Amino acid sequence: MSGPVFRGIRAVLFDLDGTLIDSAPDLGGAADGMRTRRGLPSLPLEEYRPHAGSGARGMLKAAFDMTPEHVEYEAYKEEFFHHYEACLTQRTRAFHEVEILVHSLQRNGLLWGVVTNKSQRFSLPLTRSMGLFDTASTVISGDTTPFAKPHPQPLLEAASRLSVDPVQCVYVGDDMRDIAAGRAAGMYTVAARYGYLGPGADVSAWGADAEVTSPLQLLKLLELP
Repeated sequence: MSGPVFRGIRAVLFDLDGTLIDSAPDLGGAADGMRTRRGLPSLPLEEYRPHAGSGARGMLKAAFDMTPEHVEYEAYKEEFFHHYEACLTQRTRAFHEVEILVHSLQRNGLLWGVVTNKSQRFSLPLTRSMGLFDTASTVISGDTTPFAKPHPQPLLEAASRLSVDPVQCVYVGDDMRDIAAGRAAGMYTVAARYGYLGPGADVSAWGADAEVTSPLQLLKLLELP
């Protein structure tokens, strides 16, 4: 962990996949099922996990080495969405320490919420199925505003819904676009090194105000009562 203590914070916002929840088993399972139905051998979860933060694009890359430029990409993407929608709550769990972290934030009078690039089609059923999110003050999805991260608008929308100034917010994420969005929104930013990160990620180059290797380390960065 590195970085200063953040003072005057009223809200902590989080990315979803790879930051609060480990959704790689269900994301990878949906993509792997597409492989096996085509007679291809199953791949281990370790092949999918680093790509999980990129959603369908990452899963299709891992499963089929397919990029958005491929002629069949859109058809494969819709097929992936169909299968993921059917299994998105089967093996997805909160990361270790996340529930304790959220309870600690609440106990200290801080608001918390989610800003994800996951579309509402998936983010809302998923968060509604997990008791962890019952106390979240807001859930902003990838299609809640006209722009998704790394554009700052989703983060600014979250701050607006919480009636909190962006400078009183910390945003925590496991992808470079999370840090870019947080900085553009004028928020403090924390890189979650325990997350998916992406293949070959150079986290130290993202420009985050701080980095953590476990969820509870975030508490040490906050000035709490």
